[in-house]
Amino acid sequence: MNKGRCLGLVGGLGVGATIHYYRKLAKTHTERGRGLDIVIAHAETARIFEYVDAADLEGMAEYLNGFLRRLKAAGAEVGVVPAVTPLYCWSELVATSCLPLVGMVDAVAAELAAKAAWRVAVFGTRYVVESGFYGLLQGVEVVRPRPDEVDLIQGTYAELLRGGKGSGEQHRKLTALAHTLEARDGVKAILLAGTDLSLIFNESNTEFPHVDCAAVHLRAIVKALLD
Repeated sequence: MNKGRCLGLVGGLGVGATIHYYRKLAKTHTERGRGLDIVIAHAETARIFEYVDAADLEGMAEYLNGFLRRLKAAGAEVGVVPAVTPLYCWSELVATSCLPLVGMVDAVAAELAAKAAWRVAVFGTRYVVESGFYGLLQGVEVVRPRPDEVDLIQGTYAELLRGGKGSGEQHRKLTALAHTLEARDGVKAILLAGTDLSLIFNESNTEFPHVDCAAVHLRAIVKALLD
């Protein structure tokens, strides 16, 4: 079975997200009759949060680069960070990475443009929500939820990171919040900007207009590996 380019995945950010990417990539490769060539290194979510708290972009980029160097040594030809919070240092990481990276931002921006979703709200970690996706989406207005709503999103996300699985109650609460943001703030889509949200939302149960950043990113990764 022919294989595509070797993918180096910086895992652990969090574990559930890594499993989600691995499972989806393996399934897609099998469906295309190709073999998945992948190496994974485990990073720590807590370290990423520490760098954001310290506003240390260069430190975070170097932390991630340490894993990318290990992945390249193991044969990786393309690098991926399957998480949204590390986008905090994306410019610094791209400028110093030893591997070409398949990023999320351009793919998400293209998806929003295709959906004419010019006003959005974000579900993800507090850092991503309060920063408006770090201001990386040009031409898109990002509505910030109210403080208690940000607490709900962050609390739910932290539970997903710790537990590695979701619940019906988590799904119900975030779905209700999404509908509130639609009605009250006129958002055109919810940006599911945290890969661990895949533990509670999928294509069949997401009952509000949305863009799944992980799904969009995965399509871009497959294109880079196989096309």
